[in-house]
Amino acid sequence: MNLHEAVIAVTGSATGVGAECARMLAARGARVVVNYSRSGAEAEETAESCRALGAEVELVRCDVADDAGCRDLVARCLARWGRLDGLVNNAAVTAASDPFDLETLSAEDFQRVFAVNVVGAYQMARAAIPAMRAGGGGAIVNVSSNVAFTGGGSSLAYTASKGALNALTLALARTCGPEIRVNAVCPGIIDTRWMRQAVGPDAYAALARRFGDSAPLGRVATPGDVAGAILWLIEGADFVTGELLSVDGGIRLSGGRPRPAPASP
Repeated sequence: MNLHEAVIAVTGSATGVGAECARMLAARGARVVVNYSRSGAEAEETAESCRALGAEVELVRCDVADDAGCRDLVARCLARWGRLDGLVNNAAVTAASDPFDLETLSAEDFQRVFAVNVVGAYQMARAAIPAMRAGGGGAIVNVSSNVAFTGGGSSLAYTASKGALNALTLALARTCGPEIRVNAVCPGIIDTRWMRQAVGPDAYAALARRFGDSAPLGRVATPGDVAGAILWLIEGADFVTGELLSVDGGIRLSGGRPRPAPASP
C-alpha cells in the first residue's frame, strides 16, 4: 500500500505503541485518525506531533466496546476524506489478577476485557470493511500479544482475549480477501506506560530484567519496534494475510533460560 495520503485509523493511539504508530504513519504521508477513550491530553499531544510532521489528523474519542462509537469513527473518516484504507486495532484493557488464585478474576472482568480486546476489534473491523472495499481494498492489523502462545500475561482474561483476537484475525483474513488483508502482531514485553501500569512498576522491572536476560535480542521492545512491524504489514506486505507475527526479541526461542554472560577477554 502506498501510504501517501492514505487514511489509516489507529485505535488506542494516545500513548505507547498506538501513538508511535500514528507518528510513523504521519511521517510517511498518511492521514491519521488518532483515537482515545480516556487519555485526552495525551491524545491531543499525539495529534499535534502528527500535524507537526505534515499530516492531516482527525481526533476521535470513543470506546471501541461501543458499536455506535466505532461506526461514528469510520463515518468521520468518510465525511472528511471520503475513504478509509487501513485500520490498526490497538486499543486494549486488562484486569490485573493473580493467575494462581482464580477468585481474583470475575466474570465482569472477563466481559470488560473481551468487550474491548475482542468485540471492539471486531466492531471496528465490521465498521471499516465496507469503506475499505468501496475504495478498492485495504489492510487491518490487530495488536495481539505473545501471551496467546505462552499462557502468561497480566491476567487470564487478557491472555484468553489475545488468543481469541488471534483466532479472529485468521477468520477475518479468510473472509475479507482478496480486497483486504488482515494480520496481527504479537509483541512480548513493551516499555510503555500501559505495561507498567498493568503489572505494577516493581513487577515490570523484574519482568524486563528477566526478559533481557533470556531473549536472544537481549532487551524488551520499544513502541517503535512494534509500530515498525505494524507499518510493514500495512505498507510492505502486499501478499501477506492471516499471519500472527511475533515481535518479541526471540523470547519464544529461549526456553526461559538466561543468555550466557559474554566471555571475558
